[in-house]
Formats: sequence, C-alpha cells, structure tokens
Amino acid sequence: MPAPRTILYTGKGGVGKTSVAAATARRCAAAGLRTIVLSTDPAHSLSDSLETDLGGTPVACGDNLWGQEVQAQEEMERNWDAVQDWLGELLMERGVDRINAEELTVPPGMDELFSLLQIKRHHEEEQYDAIVVDCAPTGETLRLLSFPDVAGWWLEKVLPWEKRLVAAARPFARGLLDIPLPNEAVFDDVQRLVRNLVALNGILRDRTATSIRLVMNPDRMVIRESMRTFTYLNLYGYLTDAVIVNRVFPAELADGYFAGWRAHQQEQMELVRSAFAPVPILEAPYFDEEVIGPRMLDRLGDAVFGDAEAGDLLYESVSRELVSDNGDATLRLAIPFVEKADISLKKIGLEVVVRVGAQKRTIMLPAAMAAYRPSGAHYEDGALAVSFRSGDDGPPADHDA
Repeated sequence: MPAPRTILYTGKGGVGKTSVAAATARRCAAAGLRTIVLSTDPAHSLSDSLETDLGGTPVACGDNLWGQEVQAQEEMERNWDAVQDWLGELLMERGVDRINAEELTVPPGMDELFSLLQIKRHHEEEQYDAIVVDCAPTGETLRLLSFPDVAGWWLEKVLPWEKRLVAAARPFARGLLDIPLPNEAVFDDVQRLVRNLVALNGILRDRTATSIRLVMNPDRMVIRESMRTFTYLNLYGYLTDAVIVNRVFPAELADGYFAGWRAHQQEQMELVRSAFAPVPILEAPYFDEEVIGPRMLDRLGDAVFGDAEAGDLLYESVSRELVSDNGDATLRLAIPFVEKADISLKKIGLEVVVRVGAQKRTIMLPAAMAAYRPSGAHYEDGALAVSFRSGDDGPPADHDA
C-alpha cells in the first residue's frame, strides 16, 4: 500500500491555520480519500472548526473523514513514563514538590513532539489515504526532527555504552553520588523515542508523499515569521509545496473604511511573492462570516484551491538549499526561466535581497549566518548560487555579481 498523502499546516497563531487544515481535509474526503485531520496544537480548536466533539482517538465527522485532537499527556505517558518517574524522583529528592517536578520532567517542545508521533502510528496502521495535520503555531518542533543522523548515531553508539556503564555503576552510585541512576526502563523509553523520531523523520522527508504548507495573513510581522520558518524548513530538507495567505480583503473593499487596509495588504503581497516564489501562493478572502462548520469550511476550501485537488503535491522540489563548509556557505535558489542578467545582492542583518534582472527574492538566513557576507553569485541550470564567507574580511554587504 502506498504511503498516505501527509500534509502538515503550520504558521503563527491566529492566522486561521486550523480552518485551512479542516477545509483541506474536507476536500480530500470529498475527492474519495479516507482522510484524518488531527490537531497537535495544545490549544485545540479543531473541534470548534468541524463542529464535532473530538478526542484523543479518531472520531468520524463526515463521509470519508475523521478528526482527532491528540492529547499530549496521553502520548507522554505512552512514550516517556519511565523517564518522568526517574527524573521526578530525582527532583523531589532535591526538594522540588511533586507537581512542579512532574512539569519539569518534560523539556519544552517535547509535548508536541510526542503528539507528532501520531503521524507515524497512522502510517503504520494504514487506515487512511490522507493525513492532514494542524500543527502548533510554530515551526520549531519540526527542527527537533531534523537530526536523523545524530539520533541514529546516539541510538547505535552512545546508548548501549551508557546502559553498560550505568549498570556497572549502580551498586556504588547511591553511596557515592546520592542520586538514583536510571534503570533499564528509562533507557528503553529513550531508545524507543529515538527510534520513533528517526522513523518519523523519514516520513516527513518523503517528498513524494509528505509536504508542509505555511499559513499566514498579509501582515508584515506575520510574513516575517513565516519567512523564518520557511528558511528552516528548506534548510532541513522539508518540502513546502504551498503558501496560503488567508483573510485578504477583497477588491470590493477598495473604497471606504477598509481601503487603507486593502492597500497595505496588497503591498505586503509583494513581499510574499518575493519571499516564497516559486512555491505556489494561494489566497483566501476575509469572509463575511466566521469560518466554522462544513458550509464555511467548504467555501474556504473552494477559495484556496479552486479547481485544484487539495491533496495533490502542488510543488515538488525544495526551493532553497544551504551548504556550508569551513567558513564558506552556498545558498542555491530555484529561479527558473531567467535569461542571463546582472545579479545584485544586498544583506541587511539576516535578510538577503537578491535581484536577477527584473526578478527579486527576499531570503531570511538562519541565525548562525549573522556574521556571513555575500561574496559572489552565478546563475546556471535554473538556479542561482549565492556564495557567503564568514568573518570580517569579506566584501561589503552590497555586492554585484
């Protein structure tokens, strides 16, 4: 059986991400795909959007459609129980009360990480043709899944030795260190979690079946946040196959009270096109009523996808790649159908503006490249390669190639 089509929606809080995810799931179900839409956002609103009471297990909410609000606590008990017990005991022995000790045994971001493991479970159970995920309002958790080689190395090299060393030291540890050393169940939890993360990473990096879609409003702060998320998704090899700009004021509001707002939004749409092209940019209007329930979700789905299939791969390659080596870095941008033209670069902080002829691209670099400067660029085979050099001896931030 082929891998189910998996679509993850992420974006800043309040942009309508849950509504877009639910609308996508309804369109996939209407196209005949057995579809589940699940929320990994701790502040669940998927039940409200679908007007169906959802819980930690799938609930039918339409023809070919199921919904699920993943309960992070249940997932932690399933995947992290022994570790929590051990860490909790350690903290309570140091004077931390029980409630705070239980809270401190879960590192930040781990609750959503455990929730995302539901994707792996649904893949293994093979009950659905499409999996639509309403992620928490951040792309940070996806970065935690971006180190399969490190996780694999830890699993194969480090953990077996740690288990042997701890087993040998346990008889002496209580008297010498006055701390409880982890038992076999703790190591089993960690090993199982690492194996699951490696498997989940493989699912999310499968560009033939899995993609991520960014949802935003045409507001400058929201777009900037989405640009940073987009940079990291590309950096770690995740496929972004669409950008959805939600709540765009329609043309009929070009006059009167909303005229200024619409003009501002249209200016910001230029930044969206500059930052995310050639990834498809889809738009949805600001509707005249709240997007809740099947009728309004279908209106939203029609506006976003038009005649396209919501479950299709709308773009099939990672639009940017960043490779670094000994203080040098190369950023490759997909800019097809451009004749040979002058290339100009401008770097301000972590933002790089690239112009190739009449085309403009605005790229947000990762924080680790704050000290890098552009050192050159060339265009070939439908892609622009921009070179950067670390240190203070590089060329100025404005650079022509």
